[in-house]
Amino acid sequence: MTEHKGRRGGGRAARQAARTAQALESVSYLTRALAPVEVLSQEGLELIEHNADLLLEQVGVDVVGYDEALTIFRAGGADVDGTRVRFPKGMCRQIVQATAPKSFTQHARNPARSVIIGDPHTVLVPAYGSPFVRDLEGGRRYATIKDFNNFAKLAYMTPSMHHNGGTLCEPVDLPVSKRHFDMVYAHVKYSDKPFMGSVTHPDRAVDSIEMAKIVFGEDFVRDNAVILGLANANSPMSWDFNMLGSAKAYAENNQATLITPFILAGAMSPVTVAAAATQTLAEALAGMAFTQMVKPGAPVIFGSFASSMSMQSGAPTFGTPEPAIVLYVMAALARRVGVPFRSGGNFTASKTPDAQAAYESAISFLPAIQAGVNFLLHSAGWLEGGLAMGYEKFIIDADQASMMETWVKGVDVSKNGQALDTLLTNGPGQHFLGTDHTLANFESAFWSSSQSDNNSFEQWHEHGAKDSVARAHATWKRMLAEYEAPPLDEAVDQQLTEWMMARKASFPDSDE
Repeated sequence: MTEHKGRRGGGRAARQAARTAQALESVSYLTRALAPVEVLSQEGLELIEHNADLLLEQVGVDVVGYDEALTIFRAGGADVDGTRVRFPKGMCRQIVQATAPKSFTQHARNPARSVIIGDPHTVLVPAYGSPFVRDLEGGRRYATIKDFNNFAKLAYMTPSMHHNGGTLCEPVDLPVSKRHFDMVYAHVKYSDKPFMGSVTHPDRAVDSIEMAKIVFGEDFVRDNAVILGLANANSPMSWDFNMLGSAKAYAENNQATLITPFILAGAMSPVTVAAAATQTLAEALAGMAFTQMVKPGAPVIFGSFASSMSMQSGAPTFGTPEPAIVLYVMAALARRVGVPFRSGGNFTASKTPDAQAAYESAISFLPAIQAGVNFLLHSAGWLEGGLAMGYEKFIIDADQASMMETWVKGVDVSKNGQALDTLLTNGPGQHFLGTDHTLANFESAFWSSSQSDNNSFEQWHEHGAKDSVARAHATWKRMLAEYEAPPLDEAVDQQLTEWMMARKASFPDSDE
């Protein structure tokens, strides 16, 4: 952004943005003082829990192409009939509650950036999984490893992103069978924040964990969570080899697994909120119980991704009220299970970072904060229903996410917060601009956006009449130009690259 030096103090705005960034730089995750919003009574939650247990008992889940998982479920006490696994009433919940940690630390290679995943904390994480990218100059195009590296750098440089995420975009210029090496390496090389590993095949999950062992040391990894994998159910009520196999790899190595049913209500579940919540709970309980059967005490996160759909076209829709209400319900159910909760925000079906993207993102992000989500995936960059990762959208989302550090603190009722002496000594009709209290607090009194333009029309016009997308474009370009990699031990880097080269050479390229 161009710094304004006129009478209204664009320099002041720049200084405020710098102070905001500096303050946020030290915040590794959010700590909420606000109580989570509840939308359902205890009786309502108990009813959904009862229905989920009934669904697991009478219908169960299909386990596709993974006989070892069937053996694990059977040994854990489930009823296995062919590929169908049914669970005695309450079994999954009891297993999860008995051993899964209520919260855990995911360690970063820079210890100052480690995050606590669990109440009362929220970790903001970039978007995940898009095969396309979009920016103002290049438009929409297939993502490459260069794009992936760019987003890894941007996530590292963005104070409001506490975590570097996982598949920031799919580098389609690399073979499917080997691109996970380059993605994990990018997270390690270009950032020192926590990161996620591969789950597209159990072998790739193992590769991700082995790379983490090189970075952190095998002994440290044995006792500490340093990498996290995302396992999605194949809704409705199905788990496959890749997802459960990857979950097994993470769990048996004492690494974190994010168990998330992915539900498009109306197609992958019934259309109603209560039914979608019931199915989500059932699918998640089965997956979380599996991780605890593999290794009791392995860290696990209860995930929910629920979207509505256009009943006319079948296309996913975002920013609608029903998924937000599902989110509130699922967060409450996760608290009752006693494990960390994951959901998402800043969703949009818009193809560009336009007004639709703004309102859909806001109305999906804020409920995630208010519900008390612990691991908030897709916090920055999501476009086109998740098909595209937007450079400008990433910057705009991250700017809005930065206000949450203030939001979650709630109301300050300390002596400074009350400002009673100032109220009692400042007479009627007298402004507060020159009081000692205002002068002591003015630099940190209000959150300040680094992206919004609050100048007059004339000043805005004088400096190029840039809209939010143009300003965001300039921001990410500048950030990448100023990027400096965090320190990485040369011996670790060499060992990592040599190991990757050897592994890549040991099997052929494949697009599967």
